[in-house]
Amino acid sequence: MSLGRTFLDVRPLRTSPVYRRLLIGRTVSSLGGFMTMVTVMYQVWDTTHSSVWSGAVGLAQALPMVAVGLFAGAWVDRADRRRVYLLATVGQAACSLLLAVQGFTGGVPVPLLLALVAVQASFGAVGGPAAGVFVPRLLPKDQVAAGLALNQATGQSMMLIGPAVAGLVLGWRGIGVCYLLDALTFGLAFYGAFGLPPLPPEGEKSRPGLHGVLDGLRFLTGHRVVRGALLTDLAATVLAMPVSLFPLVNEERFGGDPRTLGLFLSALAVGGVTATALSGPVTRLARPGPVMLCASGLWGVSLAVFGLTTSAWAGIAALVLAGAADAVAVLSRTTIVQTRTPDALLGRVTAAEAIVGQAGPHLGNLRGGLAAGWSSGAVALVTGGVLCVAAVTAVAATTPELRGGDGRTGGAGGDGGAGAGDSAPDSGTSSRSGASSLSAVEGGGSTAVAPGGP
Repeated sequence: MSLGRTFLDVRPLRTSPVYRRLLIGRTVSSLGGFMTMVTVMYQVWDTTHSSVWSGAVGLAQALPMVAVGLFAGAWVDRADRRRVYLLATVGQAACSLLLAVQGFTGGVPVPLLLALVAVQASFGAVGGPAAGVFVPRLLPKDQVAAGLALNQATGQSMMLIGPAVAGLVLGWRGIGVCYLLDALTFGLAFYGAFGLPPLPPEGEKSRPGLHGVLDGLRFLTGHRVVRGALLTDLAATVLAMPVSLFPLVNEERFGGDPRTLGLFLSALAVGGVTATALSGPVTRLARPGPVMLCASGLWGVSLAVFGLTTSAWAGIAALVLAGAADAVAVLSRTTIVQTRTPDALLGRVTAAEAIVGQAGPHLGNLRGGLAAGWSSGAVALVTGGVLCVAAVTAVAATTPELRGGDGRTGGAGGDGGAGAGDSAPDSGTSSRSGASSLSAVEGGGSTAVAPGGP
């Protein structure tokens, strides 16, 4: 294998100017989104000095995704996705401008600030499902996984750079300037999507309201490959999410050294960025099913090893490996979900995937904390890793379509789907997958999402 094929596949940047412009816009807007995320947390803490209010920031960002997401997905599957995305981007930009105004004028009560954050997150919950169709409609089928990897790589980069930039701007010019810069970044996101062609659903449009949501859920529960991909994600995050255990394990094994704790968090990110940068062979392999299963199993094994080790450097190495497995699993799962979903259902499925990506890590951190309270941090990590491997093995055993590679990129539907999933629209020269489920990239442009497991 040539060295060039080892690194991130950049063919979509060369072959699709429209995709390239879209990626640049969304990347810059993601930078602004992470700046706003940090700035909101800073403002809430500076105002209240309350960990409860600080925790409410995450709630204000996550609840709209759950409450609005599925209904937004049904709407997206009835409308021109380009138009919906542009409207969501304008809405998020308006919220950032209001945040900037209150930042320049001395702030507002914290409940009002969180309400504004929730409104912005609601626009992001609308824009995310709309963006879910961009990659398959813009790129040839054999470049879809590469496009998703590029989305993931830029999102991870902004997740690393954005908080640092926010800290510098906060110290230099204060919260108002941070919010204003975020509002300005939406201009590039809007420009990137404005040149897209109209993107109405291909095939039967979603039924309005709850009926459309239920059609999407029937597809998710009836399509074996898509269901298996999401169950694998839930197994990895709910059973083995390690972040809440880091402080306790650091105290138990390494004397509570804050430098070690910081390295634990950084190790996951380093592994993820490295794996994404070297994802060329994975995206060209076009067998995301077996890759996802193996990567999710490796995630569990690595975290169990981390729980067993008494060496800080061995533990950090295990976390780097876990982070790499996380990135590969996320990329493979997204490729499966969005290449196996008919275009007419893609908005709803993208919304459901985002909800799973939000809920899984939070539930996993809760599970880890409860298990550690009954035993120890190390026991919680090891048992979580073992349970993860067992659950992924069960999914593989009961879903031969994933194990045998039928989750490869290609046609949608055709294996137990409901509704529109029973007949996939002709793909023509484009693939059927969609935007990334990046741990870091948002809906319309800047509603940042915390990183999670596979």
